[in-house]
Amino acid sequence: MLERLAEVERRYEELERLVTDPAVIANRREFAKLGRERAQLEEIVSGYRERQRLERDLVQHRDLLHDPDGDVRELARAELPDLEQRLALLDERLRALLLPRDPNDDRNTVLEIRAGTGGEEAALFAADLFRMYSRYAEGRGWRIEVLSSSPTGIGGFKEVIALVQGEAAFSRLKYEGGVHRVQRVPATETQGRIHTSAVTVAVLPEAEDVEIDIPDKDLRVDVFRSSGPGGQSVNTTDSAVRITHGPSGLVVTCQDEKSQHKNKAKALKILRARLLERARQEQQSQIAANRRAMVGSGDRSEKIRTYNFPQNRVTDHRVNLTLHQLDRVLDGALDALVDALATRAQAEALEGAS
Repeated sequence: MLERLAEVERRYEELERLVTDPAVIANRREFAKLGRERAQLEEIVSGYRERQRLERDLVQHRDLLHDPDGDVRELARAELPDLEQRLALLDERLRALLLPRDPNDDRNTVLEIRAGTGGEEAALFAADLFRMYSRYAEGRGWRIEVLSSSPTGIGGFKEVIALVQGEAAFSRLKYEGGVHRVQRVPATETQGRIHTSAVTVAVLPEAEDVEIDIPDKDLRVDVFRSSGPGGQSVNTTDSAVRITHGPSGLVVTCQDEKSQHKNKAKALKILRARLLERARQEQQSQIAANRRAMVGSGDRSEKIRTYNFPQNRVTDHRVNLTLHQLDRVLDGALDALVDALATRAQAEALEGAS
């Protein structure tokens, strides 16, 4: 571990020199790339330098155990356990920081929420989940933009796709992918019976244009008149866009904007994210066919969480965590759940690395 830490420190010092180079500063893309790498290494280097200071203190205290002054020896003996414990805790933190990072963690996120079993009740809960993620994004200072939506007549969503932009958006939201189950009494239920419905959530890292090359010859673009609620012009012009990607068979439709150009741009953004996710899953399957690389990745059919309204309870089945504060969770208080999932993922990664 110490050799790896020394390598990281050397790279960090090299990056510090590079980001002050006028030629690098002039290249905005390269400067931003190196700046991000430097920021990612900063916590590791800070911990490593703290470790070096602790080691020096330990050496000094162990030398003082042989001091001719009895009071000095006693003081050194009393302080040694605390220094050793601090070093052990720091080593544990550094081992975790040295784990390979998910290269997508710093990306923006394409969030896809779809009503599953349960009809209109599932659509209403899809709207609840979209509101939950919107509040969560707002609390973390992220920006959320609807790319595509299929609203129902009473406030639900058959489907809503949004782009979440902000620091570490994917690293926090990636655990949300899967089937979310809701148990509650629908407003239309006259007998007071609890119904169970499901909503699927897919979390995709946003693809950059340079990563996913989509030749025009692979695309079929159809335009048509928007349907559903809109303004005077939305429903009277051919502004809606449907893009079909020939090689993969993926189809993306976008009709939220009045402008055909904007709808096409949004549809391409969704298509790129889906193609990137497909490529990522194929790569994971090749590298670790029998072991999931991260919590909840690649398995959209598994029930991951249950929201029980009568008991004000939310349970995440992957970490067996139950919170009796469903109202707060649906208002965006997701950190307790996300932190538990991130901790489990880190523990599994440490176990695999040992």
